[in-house]
Amino acid sequence: MSHRDIASIDAVEALLAGQNYICGRSLATVTFLALKLGRPLFLEGEAGTGKTEIAKAIAAALGRRLIRLQCYEGLDAASAVYEWNFAAQMVAIRAAEATGTGAESLRTDLFGPDYLIERPLLQAMRPQDGGAPVLLIDEIDRTDEPFEAFLLEALGDFQVTIPELGTVKAPEPPIVILTSNRTREVHDALKRRCLYHWVDYPNFARETEILQARVPEAAADLSREVVAFVQRLRGEDLFKRPGVAETIDWAKCLLALDVIALSPEVIADTLGAILKYQDDIARLQGSEAKRLLDDAKKSLETA
Repeated sequence: MSHRDIASIDAVEALLAGQNYICGRSLATVTFLALKLGRPLFLEGEAGTGKTEIAKAIAAALGRRLIRLQCYEGLDAASAVYEWNFAAQMVAIRAAEATGTGAESLRTDLFGPDYLIERPLLQAMRPQDGGAPVLLIDEIDRTDEPFEAFLLEALGDFQVTIPELGTVKAPEPPIVILTSNRTREVHDALKRRCLYHWVDYPNFARETEILQARVPEAAADLSREVVAFVQRLRGEDLFKRPGVAETIDWAKCLLALDVIALSPEVIADTLGAILKYQDDIARLQGSEAKRLLDDAKKSLETA
């Protein structure tokens, strides 16, 4: 299926829902426009709100290959595009020395396609079965400004240059999705090349729908209690608020323990599924967990 053939925002919502990805109208709209116009999509927001998952859902729904570039501090253009297979080159050099192969012929062979290791950006420029791939550039905020500047050129022309081999241009531009947890501000020049959307925590109704789609075996009452409690938890002064990913993980843990309803004891035993810092866990011990659970249950009664 061609992404350019998607006819409407409703079609995008249905496409994503088919992959158990539930999104709001605004996110479906910007996704539709990015697919229709062939523009990169820049998704920013807290960790665990579904930014990475939408790339996976789009790739699966369209039957495209997902190519993921996981960003990190110190990532440079060469590591993101290609590298040479040094070990294989050394073996070839020793073999050439033993057989007396000419130096010029050897140099041509050593820096040819047989010794090239393709990294995500180069892979995304290659023709793919089923159509252009989905290129996920994950957590771009972990890199630095020189790498952002390189991306401006790579994503502007959808091509990369290998000095020994020349320029590789994508026959069909990949579907590009960039994500950021906003640990630092990404340069405006890169954002201007993209369509932008802030991915926020979902409201109660949408998070319940997401949980039911991702953990359908959970009873409706338990799902509602879990979401209500997590929503209350996000209002607390925590070092790291739990995302939707943690809501899903927690529900799966509760199912594994055969829990049918939340209690302060159950919450205390399973806090490690939703909170990842000891200071946050310590805050929720004892009466605090009971207070939040009581508030959550009251909200469900009045809903």
